[in-house]
Amino acid sequence: MLKARRSSEKALLTFAWGALVYTVLVILWGAVVRIAGAGAGCGDHWPLCNGAVVPPTPTVQTLIEFSHRLTSGLSGFVALVLVVWVFRARPKGDPARLGAAASLVLLVFEGLVGGLQVRLGWTADSTHPGRGFIQGVHLANTFSLIAAFALTIHWLRGAPLVRLRGQGWWSVGVVSTLVGVLALGMAGAVTALGDLLYRPTGSTPLDTLRSDFSATATFFEQLRVVHPVLGVLVCAGLFVLARTAMARRPSADVARWSAAVTALIISQGFVGFLNVALKAPNWLQLSHLLFACLLWLATVLLGYNVLAASSRSSAPSRASKEVTA
Repeated sequence: MLKARRSSEKALLTFAWGALVYTVLVILWGAVVRIAGAGAGCGDHWPLCNGAVVPPTPTVQTLIEFSHRLTSGLSGFVALVLVVWVFRARPKGDPARLGAAASLVLLVFEGLVGGLQVRLGWTADSTHPGRGFIQGVHLANTFSLIAAFALTIHWLRGAPLVRLRGQGWWSVGVVSTLVGVLALGMAGAVTALGDLLYRPTGSTPLDTLRSDFSATATFFEQLRVVHPVLGVLVCAGLFVLARTAMARRPSADVARWSAAVTALIISQGFVGFLNVALKAPNWLQLSHLLFACLLWLATVLLGYNVLAASSRSSAPSRASKEVTA
C-alpha cells in the first residue's frame, strides 16, 4: 500500500514537471508565431480560425497560428488534469492545491488575453501603442503561470507554505526583486515587439540608439532603451540578494538557487548583449526568451527558499522570547 502511494506521488510529481516543461515550450512557440508575423493567421477570429473550427485551405501563417492554438488548448487540458489529480491526491489545505488551481486560472486568463489581442487586430504588423501594453500584460501572466507550476512542484515535494509577514527586510527584498524581474520581462516583451516591427538600424548599437531617439523614431523604437537599462539595475539587485542570502540565510536550497540565479544572470547578460550587437536575429530572440523564463523561475524559487530559511532562523528567537516572558 505504501509502495503504491509513493509510486502515485512520484507519477504526480513527474506529470507536474511535464506540465511546466510543456508550458515553456508553448510559450516559445508563441514567440515563433510573433516572429513569423503569423498572429493574424486566423484573421480576427477567436476562438475560431478564419470562421471555422478547422480552417480550410490554410496558408503557412494560418498553420503556424492554428498549431499554437492547438498546443495552447492542450496545455489547458494538462492543467485541468493536474488540478483534478492534485485535489484527489492531497488533503484540504495542502498548498499544492493552491498552486494547481492558480495554474489553471492563469492559463484561462492567458487564453483570454491572447484572444483579445486577436479580436482587436493587434497582431502581425500592427503598430497600435495598445499592443505594447497588452504584450506586457501577456508576459506578466505568462511568468505568473510558470511560477504557479513551479511552486506546485515545490509544494508536491513537501515544501512548507511561507508567509511574508514577520520576515522584515527579507520580505521587502524578495518582493522587490520579483517585481523588478517581472517588470524587466514585460519591458523585454515590448522591446521584442519593437525589434519585430522596426528592425534595429545602424552599423553599431550606438548608431541604433541614436536612430531610436531621432525625430522620426516611433513609440516602440524609443522604448527599446528601457529594457537594457532596467536589465542592468534589476540584475544587480538580484545578484546582491543572491549573495546576501548565501551569506546570511545559508541552506542547501538557498545555495542551489543562488548559484543558479548567478549563472543565469551571466548567461542572460551575454545573450542580451549578442541580441543587441547582432540586431535581434530570430533564433537569438528565442534564446533570450528561454533564458528569461529560466531566470524568472530561479528567482521565484530563490525568493521562496530565502523566506523559508528566514522563517526557520527566526523561529528560535520567537520561542526564546516566549520562554523569557
